[in-house]
Amino acid sequence: MFSKLSFKIGSLFFVFLLIIEILLFYILHTNLADDRIDEVLENLLARGNTHAEVLESSHQEATFEHVGIMESASDLAVVVTDSQGNVIVNSNPIDDEIKNLLSQYNNQTIPAEGQVIEDQWHNERYIASASPININGAENGKVFMFADTNDIKRVVDQLNDQFIVAGIITITFTVITILVLSRLITSPLISIKYAAEQLSMGEKGAALNTDRKDELGELARSISKLSDDLERLKQERHEFLASISHELRTPLTYIKGYADIINRQDMSEAEVREYTSIIREETEHLSLLIKNLFELAKMDQNKFVIELMEMPLYDLMHTAAVRISPVMAEASIHFTVNYPPKDVMVYADSERFQQVLLNILDNARKHVCKNGEVNFQATQTEEAVYIAVTDNGEGIPEEDLPHIFDRLYRVEKSRSRESGGSGLGLAIAKEIVASHGGTIQINSEQGKGTSVMIKLKRGDENA
Repeated sequence: MFSKLSFKIGSLFFVFLLIIEILLFYILHTNLADDRIDEVLENLLARGNTHAEVLESSHQEATFEHVGIMESASDLAVVVTDSQGNVIVNSNPIDDEIKNLLSQYNNQTIPAEGQVIEDQWHNERYIASASPININGAENGKVFMFADTNDIKRVVDQLNDQFIVAGIITITFTVITILVLSRLITSPLISIKYAAEQLSMGEKGAALNTDRKDELGELARSISKLSDDLERLKQERHEFLASISHELRTPLTYIKGYADIINRQDMSEAEVREYTSIIREETEHLSLLIKNLFELAKMDQNKFVIELMEMPLYDLMHTAAVRISPVMAEASIHFTVNYPPKDVMVYADSERFQQVLLNILDNARKHVCKNGEVNFQATQTEEAVYIAVTDNGEGIPEEDLPHIFDRLYRVEKSRSRESGGSGLGLAIAKEIVASHGGTIQINSEQGKGTSVMIKLKRGDENA
C-alpha cells in the first residue's frame, strides 16, 4: 500500500495542503484574536475617557457616585482617584492587583488622550487603562478602568473551539479531495501499466482512453500506437518467418530431389551433368538468399558498416554499366547511359552502392521484353544528384507499389523461381541508400514501364 503511486501522491498533496492550511489558520487566528483584544482595549480606554470627560465637566460628588454605580452594573470596574492618588470612588472591591496598578500609575503623568497601562491578558488578572481628569489645564485626578482577563480568555477559547471545528472539517474535505484527485490521476496510469504488462507478455495491450487532451492522454496515445506497431511487427515477423521457411525449403527440396535422382544407377552421363547443374544453381540461389538475410540482420542490429568516401559519380555509374552491359546485350535490350560530368562528386561506399545500382539494373533487365529499352542516367542540382533507371517494361501493378520495398515481397509470385528473385534485393537497396543519407523512390505504370529514382547529397565543394 505504502509503495503505491496513489498513496505517495496523496501523501505529498496532504502534507503540502496541511502546511498551507496550518499557516493560514495560524495567521487568521492570530489576526482575529489580536483584533478582538485590541477592540476590548480600545473600548476600555474609550469608556475611561468618557468618564473622565464627564467628571471634568461636572466635578461633583454625585457625578462620582453615578460613575461608580454605572460600572458596578457592568463587567468592568472603575476606580477614580484625586490628584493625590486617593481613591474617591470604586465600583468594585480593590484587590492586590488593582492596588499594585494604582500605586504604579497614580504618580505618573498620563497623556490627555489616556493610555492602556496593562495589556498582558495572558499572565495578568486584569487589563487596564488610565484617563486623566484635567481641569483648567491641571490634572485633578485619574479614571482607572479594569476588565477581567477571564472574559478575554473565554472569547479566545471560543475562537479556538471554532477554529478546531473548522480545521477538522477542512482536513476532512482535504483528505476526501486528495483521495478523489489521486484516484483520478493514478487511474489512467494504472490502465497504462496494465497495458504495458500485456505488451510485455506478447499480448495486445488493453484499450486506453486516448481522448484526454493532457500529458496522460499523450502517453495513452503513445502506448496505443506502440501496441499497434508491435502487433503489426509481430504479424510481419510471422509472415517473414513463413516466407523465409518457404524460400529455404524450395531450393533444399530441389537439391535433395535431384541428388537422389543422380544416385540412381540408370542415369546417363548427360542427365547427371544436367541435374548437377540444377543443383549448383539452386545452391547458388540458396547462398545468395542466406547472404542477403545476413546483410539484413546486420542492418537491423546496426552492424552494417558503410565506409563513405568522396568519389566521382561518373566512376560509380561507369563501373555498374560495364558490369551489366553484357547481360543486357545477351537479352537483346537497348541499354543507354547518360553520365554526369566527371567533377560531380558524391559521398558513397563504392562496393555497397554498386550493389544497389546492379540490383536495380538487373530488376529492369528481368522485366523488360526482348528489344526493350533501359535508360541509366544522372541529373544534378546545387544540393543533390539524382540517379534514375527507367525502362519500358511490364510495369508494376498499382496495388503492389506500396509494398515494393517490403522484405520477401514479390510482385509476381508465380515467376519467382523463373526470375531468380527472393524479394530481398530492393529491401537491402533501400537500407543501403538510407545509410548514405539518400532516398529511393519507384514510380511505375502497368504496361508502360518503371522508373527508379535515387537521391544523394552532393559531395563536391562547389555544391
